[in-house]
Amino acid sequence: MSERSLKILLVDQNVLRASILEDGLREAGCTSVIVVRDMQNLLKRIVATDPDVIFIDLENPNRDVLEQMFQVSRTVHRPVAMFVDRSDTEMITAAVDAGVSAYVVDGLRKERVKSILELAVSRFRAFNRMREELDRTKQALEERKTVERAKGILMKQRGINEQEAYALLRKAAMNENRRLADVAQSVVTAAQLFK
Repeated sequence: MSERSLKILLVDQNVLRASILEDGLREAGCTSVIVVRDMQNLLKRIVATDPDVIFIDLENPNRDVLEQMFQVSRTVHRPVAMFVDRSDTEMITAAVDAGVSAYVVDGLRKERVKSILELAVSRFRAFNRMREELDRTKQALEERKTVERAKGILMKQRGINEQEAYALLRKAAMNENRRLADVAQSVVTAAQLFK
């Protein structure tokens, strides 16, 4: 996705600061920039706008405003670039934990906007790839545990060994044109029903 085709939502209550970011985004080739100045119902507005990237300029954020911004970044899975004038280690850690892709302290200059946009999008994509890989790994582990439980149930009920139990599961999966993990889950569920 090129910068030109990105829909950018710019959240900033300060007109001057928002214009600096908006100018920088337009100079970077972004043609769709929507500016929001009111923080009320921000999450609802973001969902309605459905932006590709969110730029948030908080000037001197307090804890309540930061928490609202972190809720946004956790709920709306989009690249988020956050600009603040002052920060501390705790705020930076909270921002990163909340999924903020670029956290810029005292760096509001329109010349930097394009590189910050590219960084936010790039880091967001990298983080998403890692999260998707982690989710796939967790799912594979859970499926493996289910298959092991199903094998144990079959071994106990039928008095067979592990290889024979696995062969039964595999044959049932092929005959029913289902995934092995799904057949194993059916065995586990049935065994729980008949306890």
